[in-house]
Amino acid sequence: MGDRLAIVGGDAAGMSAATNAHRRDAGLEVVAFERGEFTSYSACGIPYYVGGLVGDVDDLVARSPERHRANGIDVRTGTAVVGIDLDRRELALAGGRAEPFDRLVIATGACAVAPPVPGAEATDPARTLDAAARLRRQVEGGGEDAVVVGAGYIGLEMAEALVMRGLHVALVERADEVFPALDADMGARVREAAEGIGIEVHTSTSLEEVLVGDAGQPRGVRTTAGELPARHVILAMGVQPDVELAAAAGLRTGPTGALAVDDRQRCAGADGVWAAGDCVESRHRLLDRPVNVQLGTHANKQGRIAGHNAAGGDLAFPGVIGTAISRLCRREVALTGLTEAQAAEAGFDAYAETIETSARAGYFPGNGPVWVKLVAERGSGRVLGAQIVGAETAAKRIDTLAMAVWTGMAVDELQWVDLGYAPPVSGVLDPVLVAARVAAKRL
Repeated sequence: MGDRLAIVGGDAAGMSAATNAHRRDAGLEVVAFERGEFTSYSACGIPYYVGGLVGDVDDLVARSPERHRANGIDVRTGTAVVGIDLDRRELALAGGRAEPFDRLVIATGACAVAPPVPGAEATDPARTLDAAARLRRQVEGGGEDAVVVGAGYIGLEMAEALVMRGLHVALVERADEVFPALDADMGARVREAAEGIGIEVHTSTSLEEVLVGDAGQPRGVRTTAGELPARHVILAMGVQPDVELAAAAGLRTGPTGALAVDDRQRCAGADGVWAAGDCVESRHRLLDRPVNVQLGTHANKQGRIAGHNAAGGDLAFPGVIGTAISRLCRREVALTGLTEAQAAEAGFDAYAETIETSARAGYFPGNGPVWVKLVAERGSGRVLGAQIVGAETAAKRIDTLAMAVWTGMAVDELQWVDLGYAPPVSGVLDPVLVAARVAAKRL
């Protein structure tokens, strides 16, 4: 194998690959191409920056280009790769230059899905730090009304951020309930939280047009439920794997539309090419089929594996179960494994139990409610999934439940696990144990 590794994409997966390749083989020339200004930044922190909880955009940068260069990685920011020639082993750069490579890691991430409605081009999806800075300046520049279209993670986080800025916010979601990643009964708890901080929620409502003023800026939206005025319009209707460059080079995509890779992050049918992060498929450990899950945790792990293996190593990515956590409208939300609806769709003979209890000891100041929903397999009692919605300290319990799903633990075993107890963080029986005990009774 040759001794020049090129990496396309300079965020989580790309720079994790670069760092781990250089760490394994210090003699390997590692060059990373990033079309933006920043490397290794937290896109997940953008709503908190827009809302003012994070003061400076640079605070979201984990490792700057200068730091990567000091560590021996040749980082080229402001450099867009516009073509990949696998036969000639060359990257085509914007401006006409070509860069050779011997080995390649693709980490192009995901891109926003532009809705096919008039006026959508007047909005600017805040997926990069540059775009986030523009949005924050716009919000600070005035306007009392905002509309957020899409009530998933980003939509809800952005809606909360704008409420924190003192704006009146309308949230538009075409599904029957907010946060469609949850079962509808748990999503209803999130809706209550959103409405509780003043967000005007419109579910079962689709966007038809972004209304644009004479100066070209949004002035509202037209939906199936009518018009909503707004100086600020944020489209958070989902993202898709950014595979256009790789697909044009002949690399194979899978059923999800993301790049098909094996458990070593090797691209299918391409020697010496790896891929990682939001642009690739991962194997779901319960469904045993490829999924495209776009989370920084997976991007960093897959980048580590891709870089290590590109430098001659042999690590394998063990798959995903869909664990995620967030704070949405001052309520903590988390999920892992399969929802009740997903389990039924996948053909599992499953049942679900939901309990309501307290996040802390009942008498402790700051205590609040927590709802835990367990999905288990009939007969074996195996934990297939879980969802949590609740007050502060509630959601991190999803890690315990993720471990139960990951290892195939049954609810009758889970109810006896030795979990910690202290009044500031839990009642004498942790909500996980309470949920497992109720679910075990169904067996």
